[in-house]
Amino acid sequence: MTVHSKTRHTQIVDCTIRDGGLVNNWDFSVEFVQDLYETLNEAGVEYMEVGYKNSPRLLKGSEDAGPWRFLNDDFLRKVIPEKKRTKLSALVDVGRVDPDDILPRSESPLDLIRVACYARDTEKAIELATMFHERGYETTINIMALSNVMDNELTEALALISESPIDVVYIVDSYGSLDPDDFRYLVEKFRRALKHKRLGVHTHNNMQLALANTLVAAEMGVELLDASVYGMGRAAGNCHTELLLAKLAKPEYNLRPLLGMIEKHMVKLREKEEWGYLIPYMVTGVLDEHPRSAMAWRASAEKDEYLRFYDKLTTPEIFPKG
Repeated sequence: MTVHSKTRHTQIVDCTIRDGGLVNNWDFSVEFVQDLYETLNEAGVEYMEVGYKNSPRLLKGSEDAGPWRFLNDDFLRKVIPEKKRTKLSALVDVGRVDPDDILPRSESPLDLIRVACYARDTEKAIELATMFHERGYETTINIMALSNVMDNELTEALALISESPIDVVYIVDSYGSLDPDDFRYLVEKFRRALKHKRLGVHTHNNMQLALANTLVAAEMGVELLDASVYGMGRAAGNCHTELLLAKLAKPEYNLRPLLGMIEKHMVKLREKEEWGYLIPYMVTGVLDEHPRSAMAWRASAEKDEYLRFYDKLTTPEIFPKG
């Protein structure tokens, strides 16, 4: 079992609430979140991302979202009154967070704050993440949509980050369009440019490669591995926490609690909400596009007309993009 000896350094960041919230508008019950925290802690998962720490003032149109869309520290303390081994993480987006909403780490239940940005916004991301670093948090910068970034633009972004105090830098396959060879190339590029940084990966399952891509990165020394229980995440979803944990098989990992969580909560939720591998999501992955067109298609009366969807995306002169 060669994978295990090569991946002792890894840690799992479970994103079920944060990325899964993109599926159900962050409408998770307090019981669900509490059960998930207990489950992840019992399973030995190192981090649980409990949502976004963005500001509702800076993100219009989200007034009906659940509380995990705009995390409140007091609310979070009530939901998880006793922190255990599993640390708590939140994600912010450049331009959507008010730094005044971020308390010093000593006053917050959160341990890790991750800053998501596109390569063009790297300077702003560094500024934000540095501020959070100074407030005592573990920090990451997650560069999104890497499959669409020009190589020279990425080189410039990484050069800026390498001079910053940020702990971890993420390789993010936002469109689920990358394969293991792409990940090998990117990990090597990040490693060369960021000699003193730790790395993380966030994968999507549009082409059923999320687990394979994550394991390749892990074997190459990437430390933080994003996943979500039952793969729950936007569109095609993420690498499955239960699969990753079983495959890494560290002595402190225990698969059994995750199966209980899936049985108790996720099966019912999957009947109500849709995520995971579906042909329209596969098509956007193959075409290296954001899945928004596939999500809209799945919400329409034509949702299972796969040929029509493919033709619409590949022959725009016949199907004008509307």
